[in-house]
Amino acid sequence: MKPDEVRRRIEECKKQRLIALELGNDWKTPDEEKLTAIPDEVLDFVWLELLDLSHNQLRELPDSISRLQNLSRLYLSSNQLSELPDSISRLQNLSELNLGYNQLSELPDSITRLQNLSELDLGFNQLSELPDSISRLQNLSTLYLFHNQLGELPDSISRLQNLFELYLGNNQLSELPDSISRLQNLSKLYLGNNQLSELPDSISRLQNLSKLGLSDNPLVNPPIEIAERGIKAIREYFREKAEEGEDTLYEAKLIIVGEGGAGKTTLARKILDSNSSMPKPEETTKGIDVLEWHFMMENDQDFRVNIWDFGGQEIYHTTHQFFLTKRSLYLLVVDSRKEHPHLDYWLNLIELFTENSPLLIIKNAIGDRAVEVDENLLRGRFANLKESFPTNLGKLEEDQRRSEFVELLDSIKYHVKKLPHIGTKLPKTWTKIRETLENDDHNYISLAEYFTICDENGFKLNQEGITDGRLVLSQYLHDLGVILHFQTDKTSLLYRTVILKPQWGTDAVYKVLDNETVKQNKGRFTDNDLSSIWQDAKYNSMQGELLALMLEFKLCYRLPNAQNIYIAPQLLDFNKPEYSWNDQENLLLRYEYDFMPRGILTRFIVEMHRYIDEPKVWRSGVVLKRENTFAEVIETYDRREIKIRLSGSNKRGFLEVITDQLDEIHASFKQLKVKKLIPCNCDVCKGNLDPHFYDLGELRDRISDKKETIECKKKPYNEVNVLSLIDDIGKRDKLIISSKEKEDERLGSHPTYIFTGDIKNLDLQNSHKGTNVMIDKDSDSKPIKVKSAWANGSFYLVIFIVVVAGIGFLGKNLPFPVLCVVIIAGVLFVPIIGGLQLKQDDRFKDETFLELMKLVIGQLPLIGNPLNKLLNPADKSKDQE
Repeated sequence: MKPDEVRRRIEECKKQRLIALELGNDWKTPDEEKLTAIPDEVLDFVWLELLDLSHNQLRELPDSISRLQNLSRLYLSSNQLSELPDSISRLQNLSELNLGYNQLSELPDSITRLQNLSELDLGFNQLSELPDSISRLQNLSTLYLFHNQLGELPDSISRLQNLFELYLGNNQLSELPDSISRLQNLSKLYLGNNQLSELPDSISRLQNLSKLGLSDNPLVNPPIEIAERGIKAIREYFREKAEEGEDTLYEAKLIIVGEGGAGKTTLARKILDSNSSMPKPEETTKGIDVLEWHFMMENDQDFRVNIWDFGGQEIYHTTHQFFLTKRSLYLLVVDSRKEHPHLDYWLNLIELFTENSPLLIIKNAIGDRAVEVDENLLRGRFANLKESFPTNLGKLEEDQRRSEFVELLDSIKYHVKKLPHIGTKLPKTWTKIRETLENDDHNYISLAEYFTICDENGFKLNQEGITDGRLVLSQYLHDLGVILHFQTDKTSLLYRTVILKPQWGTDAVYKVLDNETVKQNKGRFTDNDLSSIWQDAKYNSMQGELLALMLEFKLCYRLPNAQNIYIAPQLLDFNKPEYSWNDQENLLLRYEYDFMPRGILTRFIVEMHRYIDEPKVWRSGVVLKRENTFAEVIETYDRREIKIRLSGSNKRGFLEVITDQLDEIHASFKQLKVKKLIPCNCDVCKGNLDPHFYDLGELRDRISDKKETIECKKKPYNEVNVLSLIDDIGKRDKLIISSKEKEDERLGSHPTYIFTGDIKNLDLQNSHKGTNVMIDKDSDSKPIKVKSAWANGSFYLVIFIVVVAGIGFLGKNLPFPVLCVVIIAGVLFVPIIGGLQLKQDDRFKDETFLELMKLVIGQLPLIGNPLNKLLNPADKSKDQE
């Protein structure tokens, strides 16, 4: 804010005795225009109730701040404050204090003496602990402490009985005190991105808690699969443990991956029995094989390992991704028959899907040729790579090979026992139900039958009847891969079916993808084809459910306007069909990936199939059509990119639909690194089929750094406006959200409501994440006004209805001429109500509103003319002349 503007606002406040003074800036303001000290005259405005000084460069507050005794809201976010004066404690009327984005290393005792404080923002500081004195803030309802360095919470925080919202994301908390259960009014608790491995049972006693954020914590108690279902599922979990007792979990998942023919099936069998025979050539794994292996622990407890042997053929890779789960040990098998072009693929895939699950590389020599792998290089890139083991699975009878294999088995046992969930205490009821389901010979049962099994094994619904714990358990077992039960659509066949043998379901899916007829038809199949493929007795009568499973996995789509024809896009023709394209005025966009998992485009095709411009769809591309606009989307897997170009009348609108869908797919991969590239629109690049591209992330950074232009690489020194580039591809406000803002939103950051402008224009604006972005009353962007429902015309409408009802009631008691007058007057209330609404919405100026009222009043029967003359004396004098 320039000095002249500061002086103007101060003078206006002084002249009109305004109760709100806004001297804050926004992120665009140059540093030289920011305040480094509070102007002395501001501290003379003792009548102030609101003072905004956010986004300045204040290093300290003067003691004289205490003179503002009427202050109720003080905004100091995004400054350089490292301490506060004791005198701030005299501001006893203060109800809101925003100190976010400063350099506070400890909570000043002076703040804890502000007895009327209801909202305190200390986010993005350097606090390492909270003093016990925080308990003095008995009126505090909202407390923001995210992005600090808090290692623990004091028990005294439990005495804040009026606390409604507590934000603790991005700290270093490793545990919560049991006393947190005393915060009985707490409704929102955000704990994302801490180091919590377990929650206290007492958290389930927070009866008013409706929002609980726990993302990015290494939780094992309750299991993360339960925690992700929210507070209701957590309450159910702890209730079951308390009522039924608990069992200790000694079970893990061992997943074997690698290219076809590398020795995965051999390894799985040798783990169970090192003397087992080698598989025959025709015994290639189709899809997934699941085996069960047991060994005894040092405490004489039985440890169960579920071995998942994944087929290595590329056609299976898309589906495998649904079963690559965290809390598993991975074995990557490589052999000596060839170089290892796919080694990077598997290492990246495991890292992407499993949140750093441990990985062992098994170097399976075929013949006498050793497997060469640059392990030092790989360890530098992949932190989850623990060890590698040479072996020759075909020669385990040799002493050396047998010794190597024993060492491998010992390492597998060691790493599965070290998985973080081992030793988790689960409700006994859950253990009994799981054993019953696994011992059931059926491949699937109905949901009703599953409920019966739960009830027969002692499952009890919670007393509140809010959450059906049986569904919580089925979802947990689904997440572990023990069963399949899809709960997203409660009207679907899959919801009403619990698949007890996941391998049964996946085998059925792979039978379709492996079917020669379906392959020859380039992925096209019909209901009749499915009846033939699934003719075995074990699939009998389950065709609808199995087809729904393929649709759930996004492995196929139904052709529009065709009831029984389906397409599996991973089996489409490799060759691009011939079609014409209008190259004029195309809108371009590109995605580039550090690592590109298979299946992004095929999933996109399934999701967007209603727009496909048949027959323009092939294995690596698709042409979409919406009204008069066409979009070509092509994946070049070897270059790790997706290119998009659009032609037609509504390119931006259609591009937004496409990018929204791709962004949603990307979001499902938690650690996927992808760049969105925007074409240059300079005079050299515009209309060029090969323009220079800018990374959207780089453009956002330039906006944050207040850089309005960027140089085009096609024409050096040619500066291009950054915002115009973003405007070319979609809505600016949506695309320029910074990565930090997205992170804050994920962690449950807060909206801060602030006043802007002078008291005559007192507006409320939602300023997200503690960064008070102010909108000046003279700005082109109009601030958002917050009005009640009554203020938006409802009150006037109710009055109108009452008047009309009154006319109807009195109609039988009034003479006819009088009734006519009353009716006409009542009808004229319509423009009055409309005018009041438009005035309320600031669409009428005061003068326009008065002119309308005069016009309406002038139309009133009998009394209209006298009133009109009274309100318009100038008109009366004209008549006399």
